[in-house]
Amino acid sequence: MTHSILVVDDEPSMSFVLEHLMKAQGYDVKTAPDSNTAVSHAQKHHPDVVLLDLSRDDHRAHETCQIIRSSAETCDIKIVMISARSREIEIEKGLAVGADTYLTKPFALDTVVTAVNSLLTSAKPEAAFA
Repeated sequence: MTHSILVVDDEPSMSFVLEHLMKAQGYDVKTAPDSNTAVSHAQKHHPDVVLLDLSRDDHRAHETCQIIRSSAETCDIKIVMISARSREIEIEKGLAVGADTYLTKPFALDTVVTAVNSLLTSAKPEAAFA
């Protein structure tokens, strides 16, 4: 069975890179340009993993993560939060709102692949730093 991934990014170039990176790994990948679309897609299609990067509005990313976590139908979806914010307090906040792991920009692309693969094999990393 092919795992599915939802890439949520408001920056088209990053969305494109993440989408093609994960497709190259054999995942079924969909994209969402904003939080509302992401939540709707998660509720309707239940992806295995959400790559959540809303770099221009990190508050919205936290809210999106909380919404996904608070719903019985989506609470088991794995979430990788991606942000340029690398201070410890930001990482702790991302994990506190429900992210399974937190990647800081800039990161090596293989770091994303490793994080997703780890989540899908039930290894739950606390945080990954690139």
